[in-house]
Amino acid sequence: MSDADEPVDPSEIGEGAAPPVEEKPYKIIFEANKCFGAGKCAEFSDNWTLDISTGIAKPEAYFFDEAELEHNVAAAKACPAKKDKGIIHVVDRRTNEEIAPDPEGDGTLSVDW
Repeated sequence: MSDADEPVDPSEIGEGAAPPVEEKPYKIIFEANKCFGAGKCAEFSDNWTLDISTGIAKPEAYFFDEAELEHNVAAAKACPAKKDKGIIHVVDRRTNEEIAPDPEGDGTLSVDW
């Protein structure tokens, strides 16, 4: 089995181009293919914008610090996609634990790929 056939570890997404963990200890993993344009994320966070022409939301920044944590967590928790389990995942890069939405309550990434 080649590397291309291996399952993707969601915690590795974006790490190659990421700022240092010390500067931006949190990141967003976004399942954009499951976004249906409810816009709840944009209601709760200035980091999120809903593109009316595509119906897809997107974050302005994928990596952020403590000052940006609260509203990004609120956006993740408000996302109604995946039957209210959400498709916006806020991850602590230091531990690879999912902070939000964390539907199982155990910190494991709830990405559904």
